[in-house]
Amino acid sequence: MANRVVVVGGGVVGACCAYYLSKAGHAVTVVDRGAFGSGCSHANCGYVCPSHVLPFAAPGALWTTLKTLFKRNSPLKVRPRVVLANLRWFTGFARKCNTRDMMAAGRAIQALLNSSRVLFDELIANERIECEWESKGLLFVFQTQKHFDHYAHTDELLHREFNMPAKRFDSGALAALEPALKPGMAGGYLYESDAHLRPDRLMGELKRVLLARGVEIRDNCAARGFASTNGLATALKTSSGEVGADQFVIATGAWTPQLNAELGCRVPIQPGKGYSVTMPRPAICPEYPLIFEEHRVAVTPFASGYRLGSTMEFAGYDDTLNRSRLSLLTDAAKLYLRDPLAEPVQEEWWGWRPMTFDGLPVIDRAPAASNVLIAAGHNMLGLSMAPATGKLVSEMLGAAATHIDAAPYALKRLA
Repeated sequence: MANRVVVVGGGVVGACCAYYLSKAGHAVTVVDRGAFGSGCSHANCGYVCPSHVLPFAAPGALWTTLKTLFKRNSPLKVRPRVVLANLRWFTGFARKCNTRDMMAAGRAIQALLNSSRVLFDELIANERIECEWESKGLLFVFQTQKHFDHYAHTDELLHREFNMPAKRFDSGALAALEPALKPGMAGGYLYESDAHLRPDRLMGELKRVLLARGVEIRDNCAARGFASTNGLATALKTSSGEVGADQFVIATGAWTPQLNAELGCRVPIQPGKGYSVTMPRPAICPEYPLIFEEHRVAVTPFASGYRLGSTMEFAGYDDTLNRSRLSLLTDAAKLYLRDPLAEPVQEEWWGWRPMTFDGLPVIDRAPAASNVLIAAGHNMLGLSMAPATGKLVSEMLGAAATHIDAAPYALKRLA
């Protein structure tokens, strides 16, 4: 039965929820506290990466995280005050840094990633979406032999447990594969299943598709809570008045904990701040999207530009642009690339990634109202997981059989 559905959040996850709900025949309204597509979906690195099955919480990650408390600047940075203010989250993270939980989370992550990879091909073809989509893979590059050799264990694990093999390139073969790299790199691994796109173009195209399907989009409309009757939400209270509906989807990313009281639960999301710098393509531009694993920096060559991105900063809801974090991106690019930068810089950007302590999103009904469904906490993989999340949400709201098992994303795992 068709319903009126309000999707709260105009990022890529909310947009994909709206798309699949609309395809299922529902009348959909999307509301966003800012402009549609202007949050963390705007200027990330644009990776659609089935290779990224392992969560942030893994053996050794706790010690790596703790060490950043005493470093002035590092690709991963945790502010001590944030740890003290959010001990429950960081304690949960510490408990998950073991092989058993890493593998369980990895399998649930992979279900969303693999589904989305197929759905992206369908979505782009069926809706004629122009977003600079390229499916040539993702190349992990290592500067030192020590780190290159160490990554072989991760690659073997991904191949054995997740059927996610990579092509290994030693130093000379890597230089031939990607001439934009400086000579002398130790080696690399190419994950051919991965793809990339330009996120701002995708969001513009999704807006076009949604509007053509009759979806209403309301910008600058901040959610304040719900009007409820007999345990069901009847309207979303917003800064622009109430919006009535039969069903509600909360796809508000890092902002979700601010609705905890209204949702009737504690959604354990921390904002993990990522950065990017966008510029024209340099004269010697990489052919492949790259990840410099030792420095936690990513490079994306778009048809229309070039982006350096990544790093992770746990600084709470700090809304300032930290220029030292941008320098980490450009400094790393200079270590690896023959022609690392170009002028003029077109955009310097940051966004809050919605980080859960176990690496999995929450896709489940809210305890306070059974007609409110939460779809948030996609960590660093919101773009990569968005189509599968949207399809899963549509199936759950329609009480249909789900195309992947929804149980791993339930709230009860976080109790």
